[in-house]
Amino acid sequence: MPYQVTTTPIDGVLVLEPKVFGDARGFFYESFNARDFQQATGLSESFVQDNHSKSSKGVLRGLHYQVQHAQGKLVRVTQGAVFDVAVDIRPNSKTFGKWFGTELSAENKKQLWVPKGLAHGFLVTSESAEFLYKTTDYYRPEFERSLLWNDPAIGIVWPLHLLDAAPLLAAKDVAALTFQESGFGA
Repeated sequence: MPYQVTTTPIDGVLVLEPKVFGDARGFFYESFNARDFQQATGLSESFVQDNHSKSSKGVLRGLHYQVQHAQGKLVRVTQGAVFDVAVDIRPNSKTFGKWFGTELSAENKKQLWVPKGLAHGFLVTSESAEFLYKTTDYYRPEFERSLLWNDPAIGIVWPLHLLDAAPLLAAKDVAALTFQESGFGA
């Protein structure tokens, strides 16, 4: 099997570890193969868009989600390291309101599958990081929303001790709403 798949405490969120072939010259691995992805995960997703971002240490992107045209995301890091987070905002999910976080790095080559209906974000913990996303729907900025990254109602334990300063946020993430303000809370 080309992937080792690990389930997480969040329903549908998966950690994928590809089979890496390495020696003194370097390494090779298939970062994505539709047939193998489906066989390993049981998912038959079609990806329509690839995104690539580069961020400096301390940049926190997210927690983003779409109110229409939700995107499933297969994410990975090709340079550096991030703490990657998914928050379940599917009201009928048994893991609604829960979060999962893991390190994705160029070194560990892990990938995270974030299904539709979850908020997603990451914190760069290395000097910089390059982050790649495969998405199941096209990006439509008019439907994007942000949850507040440090909302105590969600309780994400970000590895802020790895930073030299407070996280760096985009204006839309500074203005993000809490879980309750977004209509998810009780």
